[in-house]
Amino acid sequence: MTKTGSSSEPESLPAIKARVRARYRQVREAMTAAEVQASSIALCRRLAKWDVLRRARRVMAYIAFRNELDLAPLFRARSDVDWIVPRVVRKKMVLHPYAPGRLIRHRFGMLEPAADLPIVTPDTLDVVLVPGVAFDSAGGRMGFGGGFYDGFLPTTGALRVGITFDACMMNRVPGDTHDQRMDWVATPTQILKVSGDA
Repeated sequence: MTKTGSSSEPESLPAIKARVRARYRQVREAMTAAEVQASSIALCRRLAKWDVLRRARRVMAYIAFRNELDLAPLFRARSDVDWIVPRVVRKKMVLHPYAPGRLIRHRFGMLEPAADLPIVTPDTLDVVLVPGVAFDSAGGRMGFGGGFYDGFLPTTGALRVGITFDACMMNRVPGDTHDQRMDWVATPTQILKVSGDA
């Protein structure tokens, strides 16, 4: 009789995701502040010159938290873009214009726009810059486990661009049918149009 939890049983998808998420979060959090800053500057310089972003007028981004790649240099370099950032309300994201002087500290620790700023509808976005723990060349994304972007991305037809460190690109991200895929993935050294091979 097989014992429950024995090593002969296949690992469940949630368990695989948890293991992969923990591994790549550790990779990112082990980076020094200098490494994160240098990578962030390189990424932002690359994105600022990218034709796709140069044609975009309204772009949703994020405010860096816990060793994420920092997009602040891109906000400054492309001040002609209408930058939009999310605010977490329960299990959903509400969009507002990026206003550096109107950022509030969320109880989870990240900065987000003040609630009284104008609300932006997802259907007006041209591009979404999507953070994540890990990505692959087929557009797979490993999120943080909250499901915020998987819930949000189907509400917009905007181009999806995953943002990650080179060290957080993996061969294949374990995923399910509800996991949202990217159109492009950008790192400090490359901007990759995904293959589309699931």
